[in-house]
Amino acid sequence: MISNLTVLGSTGSIGIQSLDVARMHGLKINALTSNVRTDVLENQIREFSPRFAAVADEDRAKDLKIRVADTGTEILSGPGGVEFCASLPADTVLNSIVGIAGLVPTAAAIDAGNRLALANKETLVAGGDYITNLAKEKGVSILPVDSEHSAIFQSLQGCRDKKQVKKLILTASGGPFFGKTREELKTVTLENALNHPSWSMGAKITIDSATMMNKGLEIIEAARLFDMKSRDIDVVVHRQSVIHSLVMYSDNSVIAQLGVPDMRIPIQYALTYPDRFESPVRELDLAEYANLTFERPDNETFRCMDYCREALDRGGLATAAVNAANEKANELFRNGKIGFTDIFRSVEASLGCGYDKDNFDINDVLETDREVRARTEALWKN
Repeated sequence: MISNLTVLGSTGSIGIQSLDVARMHGLKINALTSNVRTDVLENQIREFSPRFAAVADEDRAKDLKIRVADTGTEILSGPGGVEFCASLPADTVLNSIVGIAGLVPTAAAIDAGNRLALANKETLVAGGDYITNLAKEKGVSILPVDSEHSAIFQSLQGCRDKKQVKKLILTASGGPFFGKTREELKTVTLENALNHPSWSMGAKITIDSATMMNKGLEIIEAARLFDMKSRDIDVVVHRQSVIHSLVMYSDNSVIAQLGVPDMRIPIQYALTYPDRFESPVRELDLAEYANLTFERPDNETFRCMDYCREALDRGGLATAAVNAANEKANELFRNGKIGFTDIFRSVEASLGCGYDKDNFDINDVLETDREVRARTEALWKN
């Protein structure tokens, strides 16, 4: 069990649930960060008394500094403040920042030698070999927090030789539009897309689930976390979200991790690994479920998964490009600027950007991100 924890993105869904786990087990909180939700952050500061807290929005940071002047917490501001919190010595840094904004803090945490509990999938999608090589160089463990990757990680614990792993099988809920045709998707609304059948998540991630882009990103992340090729990673739609992912071994035995759909299970495992403790989550009662069903995903309608596989196979900065296109298109859809299926077209367009650079650093990733976002916005201006 770790004794102190830094939570990046503490006011989002994963951050709040991480603090549920911390509260239950009496973990000391080193630092907290938020983008703009200073009302939530103020309450967290008063409960957990971290040494530092950072707000990415500088004006909101100034306001928060006044409001918590009676506490012992030092308030930092801007991306630099978030990066500083990530680099503070801690047993574990849990990164639940949404999007590419989590990349630099991830690198800062690793560079400082902090064990990383990673909920920010964009770090490995966009950062790729740069992040994995930095972790190897610093001897830092990256522990997955995503329910699917945590399930694979748990199902691999008895594996003595990676050569015994035949394939990874990621489960997908299918989102709110499973079974719909391309034509039907053209008319869906933001409200429809935010109505997820199984999970309570932030808006960006919920839209990614609706397009199934999240599963494409998870294919890339799984390949990098577990050193697998895209052809060795399958996806199966499992609407009940009870089996979180599976590993098939060379003898065709399959080991899976099951649990109620509650993110506090994978969060806690990342924080307590290699040990297990009592959880704030209720027990799984399989008798509550009449059936557990499995279906093949519709790659023809939900094309982002194949675009992500193509980017992964191309290598270099291609995965950073598809991630940037998706983030921008997702934002444009949430702001009512484009239609739902335009997200697919945006991601597809990014594959033609030609980012096939083998050796790159974090600045190359960020430049690719900026350029592809600008191209994606320009695509829909006319």
